[in-house]
Amino acid sequence: MIAEKRSVAFAIAQALGGVRQGDGYVSAGGALISWAQGHLVELSDPEEYSDMPWSAHKWTMDSLPIDPKSWRWRLSGAKGAAQRYRSLVELLRSDKVTELVNACDPDREGEAIFRRILMAAKVSKPSLRLWVASLDEQAIRDAWNRMRPASDYDGLAAAADARAKADWLVGMNASRAHTCAWHRSLSLGRVRTPTLNMVVQRDLAIESHKPTPFWRLIVPMDGWTLESGKIEDQVMARRILADAMGLPAEILEVRRRREHAKPPTLFDLTGLQKAMSERHGLTAEQTLDCLQHLYEMKVATYPRTDSKYITHDDVDGLKELLQPKYALGFLDQKPVEAIHDLYSAGGFDPMRCVADDKVQGHTAILPTRRLTYDVFQHDLTDMEREVIAVILTRMWSACATDRVHDTVKVEAVLDERHADGSMERVPLSASSDVTVEAGWTAIEGTSRTDDAEKKPVNRIPDSLGKGPLPQSGMPSLSEGVTAPPKPFTEATLLSAMEHASRFVADRDLKAALDDDTSHSGGIGTPATRAGILESLVKSGYLLRKGKQIRSTPAGRMLIGVAIDELKDVRLTAQWEQRLADIEDGKGDEAVFLDEIRAECAAMPRRVVELAGRDDLKRLAQQIGEQESFGPCPRCGKPVVKTGSIWQCSSNKSVRDETGKWVLSGGCGYKIFAEKFGKKLTDSMVRRTLEGKRPKVSGLKSKAGKTFDARLVPDRQYGIGLSFDDLNRRKK
Repeated sequence: MIAEKRSVAFAIAQALGGVRQGDGYVSAGGALISWAQGHLVELSDPEEYSDMPWSAHKWTMDSLPIDPKSWRWRLSGAKGAAQRYRSLVELLRSDKVTELVNACDPDREGEAIFRRILMAAKVSKPSLRLWVASLDEQAIRDAWNRMRPASDYDGLAAAADARAKADWLVGMNASRAHTCAWHRSLSLGRVRTPTLNMVVQRDLAIESHKPTPFWRLIVPMDGWTLESGKIEDQVMARRILADAMGLPAEILEVRRRREHAKPPTLFDLTGLQKAMSERHGLTAEQTLDCLQHLYEMKVATYPRTDSKYITHDDVDGLKELLQPKYALGFLDQKPVEAIHDLYSAGGFDPMRCVADDKVQGHTAILPTRRLTYDVFQHDLTDMEREVIAVILTRMWSACATDRVHDTVKVEAVLDERHADGSMERVPLSASSDVTVEAGWTAIEGTSRTDDAEKKPVNRIPDSLGKGPLPQSGMPSLSEGVTAPPKPFTEATLLSAMEHASRFVADRDLKAALDDDTSHSGGIGTPATRAGILESLVKSGYLLRKGKQIRSTPAGRMLIGVAIDELKDVRLTAQWEQRLADIEDGKGDEAVFLDEIRAECAAMPRRVVELAGRDDLKRLAQQIGEQESFGPCPRCGKPVVKTGSIWQCSSNKSVRDETGKWVLSGGCGYKIFAEKFGKKLTDSMVRRTLEGKRPKVSGLKSKAGKTFDARLVPDRQYGIGLSFDDLNRRKK
């Protein structure tokens, strides 16, 4: 049996019973249980196709498209991956092993991990699929007893294979074509580029926004107020105010309703990442790292889930977790008191979180019964305590009673008579919202916006009915201006990725994006979204400003010159539609990949055509001039990127008689793309020139030995090394 991670392998072994430790595996229940390390077998890079023109390290447009006729695979370069693979191959080929079990994650990627290992090892033995959504021992035993032949999941495997190869083709061809056409490193991808485009378009909308002033008529009504809509003409607003003096308001309608606000759902990974960003300022990657460690400690369930529900099988476990002992010492006093009161009144029902049909892989994120006060206080970091406390809070909120509240909405008018005898009706409105039973909001609070919380609470009398009502004071005008769109934060950008279907008009494509039966809805997956955001930041396309996520000049340049469909979420929607058909046996993987190949073959010509447009040339030049990686250590002028190197913006070059570029002016400061055997990134260079001394691992000496060091600016060689901080820490 092969699980995706070591911790999962041991959890399965404990559930099956009779555990015995082996060398690189554990035995239990008549099985040898081992584990992968994520994707141990990956698609090879283009450079590894040594017999193809596009394998050269120097990229050229003439060598495109990259189109392997026979796909090649390689072992992952991650630390420990080669040894892990060798251990698995030894077990797979063992004469003792007569049957195989795929116990990797129940999704496309889990299917791909297992099958690629078998493909690389050239092993063919009867195989079964263990499809289990949690590490609960009973759930594992139940899944063990209902295993199905691996062949039942061939469609899932084909969809995973098609998705991986299509992403590879598009990413490799798009990145190389755009890099060659624009003479600077540009990295594009099916998910990365639409995500970046969302931020760029939002930032451009903010910058182009022109504040428009407006006024509202405020009419006091004895403890509550009526308001008009926005009036954008100041002269008209003042005239309406003057005419409103002393006029009674005509109440047209009073709508009273008792409403129930349902509790929120349990967290999936993206939901938890958004909550941690909003409440504690954690990045998506920090939240995932914390949750992964909590999972490995067995105090939280599987992290990379896209489900917000549990199954009927999980109800008893959740019911036990809803005891108040899991609140005291874990949460603040106010929610603890609310939990105790609701628990005493029988206000918690785990069935509110049950939806078997919405749990395709792993269940929602929950704590486990291994979470104790001692573990919480002594074994977790501050950040991990924040994460588990938010998970606990949501667990109780999701199982609690509704918030019951009474709403009142009033529609009214002022009938104004002007000097010329004409009449004008000024519409007015008011509303109120009064909590009757706090329910779940006593634990987690409501999600009202800051603006709504700042408004005074209307106290509309119960006796209010239709008819004229006198004003209780002098009417007035409130002045405001239209606000620009809000910049993305980590939380709102994750939400935009999760709900990317809102950007798609076509109903079928929208449904394909929203269908999360075998993939996460939206673009990206809960497991990859954090990495996508981090990669965009590290590539220098996005940057963090406090809680905000903003685009950089380099990011805007990429979006400005990229071909349209690579910026559009519809590409992912179209793919998901096709991949779902492949999974269900209605589509053909080879046909799908042939269509992707045809699109990649046309890509170089299309990119070259765009690169010939004068408006895009000007855009690239303007943005290039804006982007500075920091001050030049020699002369203090901005360092910019040209092609694959970073150099002082004062530098000027001309071709000599041999056609070679030589320096003709400027201070000559340059940083080359590779230093000490390591390919430098925009982020490394920017942080170095800003004096942040980034630590870099895997540098190589002339003797071929690897080492770690900090990068520092060097006037002569561009970038130098510092070991001082590292040595002090070791001591």
